[in-house]
Amino acid sequence: MSYQVLARKWRPKNFKQMVGQEHVLQALIHALESQRLHHAYLFTGTRGVGKTTIARILARCLSCERGITSEPCGECGACTSIEQGRYVDLIEIDAASRTKVEDMRELLENVQYAPTEGRFKIYLIDEVHMLSTHSFNALLKTLEEPPEHVKFLFATTDPQKLPITILSRCLQFNLKNMTPERIVHHLKFVLSQEQVSAEDAALWAIARGADGSMRDALSLTDQAIAYTQGQLGETAVSAMLGTVDQKKVYRLLDMLVARDAKAMLGVVAELAEFAPDYASVLEVLVSVFHRVAIEQAVAGATDNSQGDQERITFYAQNLSAEDVQLYYQIALVARKDLAISPDARSGFEMALLRMMAFCMAPPTKPVTQALAPEVSTTHAPPAHEVQGEVETASSEADVSDQTSVQPEPLTVNSEVAEMQQESEQTSESQIEPQNDVAAAPVEQVPAYMNEAPPLQDEHPAPAIDNQQSLVEEPVEAMIEAAPMPSEINSTVDTQANESQKKTPKFDDSQDLDSMSWPRQAIRLGLTGMTQNLLMNMVKRIHGEVMELAVETGHFRILNDTHKKKIVQALKDALAWNGAIEFKDGVDAGQETPAMWRERMREEQLIEAKQKLHADENVKQLIAEFDGRLIEDSVVALGTIE
Repeated sequence: MSYQVLARKWRPKNFKQMVGQEHVLQALIHALESQRLHHAYLFTGTRGVGKTTIARILARCLSCERGITSEPCGECGACTSIEQGRYVDLIEIDAASRTKVEDMRELLENVQYAPTEGRFKIYLIDEVHMLSTHSFNALLKTLEEPPEHVKFLFATTDPQKLPITILSRCLQFNLKNMTPERIVHHLKFVLSQEQVSAEDAALWAIARGADGSMRDALSLTDQAIAYTQGQLGETAVSAMLGTVDQKKVYRLLDMLVARDAKAMLGVVAELAEFAPDYASVLEVLVSVFHRVAIEQAVAGATDNSQGDQERITFYAQNLSAEDVQLYYQIALVARKDLAISPDARSGFEMALLRMMAFCMAPPTKPVTQALAPEVSTTHAPPAHEVQGEVETASSEADVSDQTSVQPEPLTVNSEVAEMQQESEQTSESQIEPQNDVAAAPVEQVPAYMNEAPPLQDEHPAPAIDNQQSLVEEPVEAMIEAAPMPSEINSTVDTQANESQKKTPKFDDSQDLDSMSWPRQAIRLGLTGMTQNLLMNMVKRIHGEVMELAVETGHFRILNDTHKKKIVQALKDALAWNGAIEFKDGVDAGQETPAMWRERMREEQLIEAKQKLHADENVKQLIAEFDGRLIEDSVVALGTIE
């Protein structure tokens, strides 16, 4: 006996064997059991979801010799003949090959005759949307008033192409795509019956490749069995499908969570060996980030339809909501940018590095708790080590600059040397230590300060052969031009000091406690999204509880990280020891700091316009040149604090 492909061998013979489409089966079963039968049924859906199969089972239910039933016996002559495709009263037509009106008229000429063997003459027309307009017109009258012994079963993948007059005369059933989870469950049953071993990950890859079609899934399984010689492994199946191994995609995400750029690029190098479609890899990443965002918004909302629910939960717990949104957008834009990248791999790598470069904050939980065994986590060194490295690098850079450009020895007479020494002694009492660096004797300043002034644009080096210019150049200026030890700090400390200068925490002229809430919110020194959230809150004191009412639109993105920063800033700045609670929604009439700032801007703008109209020069210009003041161009200067 010749081999029969899985898609045909495991085609359902009754409604109980059908996988999925419960909403259609329930309606048909109830109609058959109550004998409420329509004369025309239309089954729609994508390829391989069971349209023709359901139509044939329905034909068997209508033709079974034991009577109209939802459970045909499968043993009578009608059931076996339909299964073998030789039942004379079931006329199957491929509309794609019989589109002419003459074919339809020839078909309809036999409608009036009674069935030969069964109780109904059943016309099963597949891909009915391929019929021509004239064929539909010829069918219309018969479909509207058919003989009692005729049933029409239509199947189509494109119901939009059917005339509305045809649709209105049929009972329409829309078949759904199969979920990957349902496909995997059915494939496990089929392969267990076929005695073929398979990895779960391989079946999930086939289910995703089938794209909702059970027939495609069974066909791909046939192909995978032949490709792997009956040992369905994920790597082999992914290679057959031309898709990316899902494990490598998860490893990329693990490295992203662990902030390990080196390991992440190593995974990309492994991917490159299989010449993947990087756009498809980015598509998978976009899908994962989308599911992670849903899991973060509503815990437990994601199902196991992709076979990665545990992974999705892990990423949702170890990535901030801001990072997930950023990664999603970067991956989405990177797919479009691949076409203009020098090559696909470099564009893909830049997308991953961009995600790592713009991440908001390190993970709040240890990333090792759920990573795969092969994943190596890399933790950032302590802050004092980073500062030490930066300071060492800065010092080495300074020394390198000095050694690479060495000025020639200067020849000065004793008088000049004495004047230099006197100036240095004078400057010792004027130089004060900066920041928190302990005051050190001037003798311990870097040696290059005593040898010669550094070569800088602001203080050009004096000519070597001109001793008079050395005398006229103030020695204090030379010392100021050279960097002091307190100036050689780490980059982190420098940026922090500058940030504190730009956004002072307190106003020297007024105590922060005595200010109104909008001014307090501005002066707390928070930045970024946290400051934006704070500007949309209203503060109220109830005894020992400080209540922060948040606008509903902003309350949805108020996570624990933002709350912690706001609470800490309020306690530090206002010396508040009570509880701080957050409430969803601002009462009518309450003014948030953002509203207050907007109102103040409007008042400033109105005042600026009034001053311009009252200005004598402006009045003179308007009077003499018949001019007018364009108020839309007026901008109020200054900041609102």
